[in-house]
Amino acid sequence: MKLNCLIVDDEPIARKGMAEYVKEVDFLNLVGVCEHAVKASSILNAQKIDLLLLDIHMPRLSGIEFLKTLSNPPMVILVTAYPEYALEGYELDVVDYLVKPVSWERFIKAVQKAHDFFLLKHKAESTSPTPTDYFFIKCDHKFEKVNYRDVLYIEAMQNYCIIHTIERKMITYITLSSLENQLPADRFLKVHKSYLVSIEKINSLDGQEIIIGRSRIPVSRNLKEEVFAKIMGNNLYKRN
Repeated sequence: MKLNCLIVDDEPIARKGMAEYVKEVDFLNLVGVCEHAVKASSILNAQKIDLLLLDIHMPRLSGIEFLKTLSNPPMVILVTAYPEYALEGYELDVVDYLVKPVSWERFIKAVQKAHDFFLLKHKAESTSPTPTDYFFIKCDHKFEKVNYRDVLYIEAMQNYCIIHTIERKMITYITLSSLENQLPADRFLKVHKSYLVSIEKINSLDGQEIIIGRSRIPVSRNLKEEVFAKIMGNNLYKRN
């Protein structure tokens, strides 16, 4: 199974060398080569990319800045002449970090790691999943287990989210839309551009607000009818 690969680097020689490396690997398929993040963004939107070979120092937008803008990035290998960015790169969950000039041996090791991870993920997705009552998020440099039943609501803060649980708050580097796409729709509901709520934890509905414990969560005007209908459904008892 081949990985669709995109190279993003502002240096022509670096692009050419990396492209030659990619073409020598039988499990890599070179989809495109571009010199800056803006062009890369249009390619990512138009085609399925599995692996991004991304330079850091580029005009307009650095590789790190570009990576932070992606809500659902492909696997990323950072390729740069600046080793001091390694820690920040790994905090963004990159597969590997290559320092220029990149040797063939080091390149092969990095892309093999990406290929192994890709196969493992594909195998997991093709196997019928066992329903779970929890998920994991990265918080304070470690992976935290979160039980669905403990979540009250989730609040967006730009590219971060605050997960409010029964016992505490957890801040994680992920967008609200990413969480919405991955959490079970029968348990969590988007009620506002900045809020997801646990349906079972809702205590009451008050005008344009949902009350969960001591918290009052706003409901968007354009979502109110849909939200209230999904929450109450056929369970609203009325006087005959």
